[in-house]
Amino acid sequence: MNTDREITFVYYTLNFGPQHPAAHGVLRLVLYLEGEIVIYADPHIGLLHRGTEKLLENKTFLQGLPYFARLDYVSTMSQEHVYCLAVENLVDVEIPKKDSYIRILFLELTRILNHILAVTTHALDVGAMTPFLWCFEEREKILEFCERVSGARMHTSYFRFGGVYSDIPDGLLKDVEAFADNFRIRLLETQLLLNTSRIWQERLGRIGPVDFSYALSYAFTGPLLRSTGINWDLRKHQPYENYDNLYFTIPVGHAGDSYDRFQIRLFEMEESLSLIEQSLKWLLVDEQIWPHDENEFDDFDTKLNFNFKLNMKYSMEALITHFKLYSEGFSVHSEEDYVAAEAPKGEFGVYLETDGTNKPYRCKIRAPGFFHLQGLNYMTKKHLLADVVTVIGTQDIVFGEIDR
Repeated sequence: MNTDREITFVYYTLNFGPQHPAAHGVLRLVLYLEGEIVIYADPHIGLLHRGTEKLLENKTFLQGLPYFARLDYVSTMSQEHVYCLAVENLVDVEIPKKDSYIRILFLELTRILNHILAVTTHALDVGAMTPFLWCFEEREKILEFCERVSGARMHTSYFRFGGVYSDIPDGLLKDVEAFADNFRIRLLETQLLLNTSRIWQERLGRIGPVDFSYALSYAFTGPLLRSTGINWDLRKHQPYENYDNLYFTIPVGHAGDSYDRFQIRLFEMEESLSLIEQSLKWLLVDEQIWPHDENEFDDFDTKLNFNFKLNMKYSMEALITHFKLYSEGFSVHSEEDYVAAEAPKGEFGVYLETDGTNKPYRCKIRAPGFFHLQGLNYMTKKHLLADVVTVIGTQDIVFGEIDR
């Protein structure tokens, strides 16, 4: 046997996606491998690009609202909400207190909707099928709640400038209350199933670690940032709506690995259930707190002069007013504004610049997944090929917002 012969390594280039079943969308990831060890990961961004920001600059403010539901199509109401906040800041309006609690209710339902998909499909990628079958039954109930208030399961357009599209239908709040009680049990079952699995712990523990300095330098937000030990949540530190009047805690990790990110999403769902229950306490006593007055109009309608008496509802003046609102829109005279909120995946922001017309002159969207995907090379380097799937699952990326 010749022991002096040099050993040469062959480096492989592997195309991961865009059709790969674990690619989470239209991700094309070029992996440079030494055997099964990842040397370099090169994510290609732009396969789903639709020019959303440029489209928004050619639509009225109201016509642009449905485009946000198509960005992160897993958490649609969170995207609509930030755009509504941005426009409301430009017009300088304050929404009714009841509408604010309705928004919080559906924002937290949306957070659960997102995290159910993130955790269970991640488990499915790794090899655990049972959580997916358990929790998607609960996810279907949330989609039904969205349909009951808006008529649509996913692309709801329920949040509107100045509040919400319509009031809560009869019986829905009681059904949400029953859902919260039942889902807490289902969430505990999922925790017990995965946390006691040795395979699950070994597949996630110490995989894709991120330290806090790297997370800050790459503008990580949401569960990815909090997994590194940084206590940062816009609902607490830059509160909006009525979050500053509600009690909740922020789950924080310490290792910054895939297991921490998984645990944080589970704990965030528990906190969302607490916020839902607190919102329900306010909304279930609707008549005592917010008596209905037919002669009152919300701040948004008043400032834009679109308010008209209910006894004029079927008059020609009311018809003309309605037609002008939905055809011409309204003009905004403020110069610019940036608003960010704590979406399920992280900080989602909208920058609007206006020139005094009924359309935004400039629109820029800050999508959290765009920044997280850039860290994929750092998170997967010197890991095995199978670990790439684990890291992508804990990043919770959706390409509607990345390739906007």
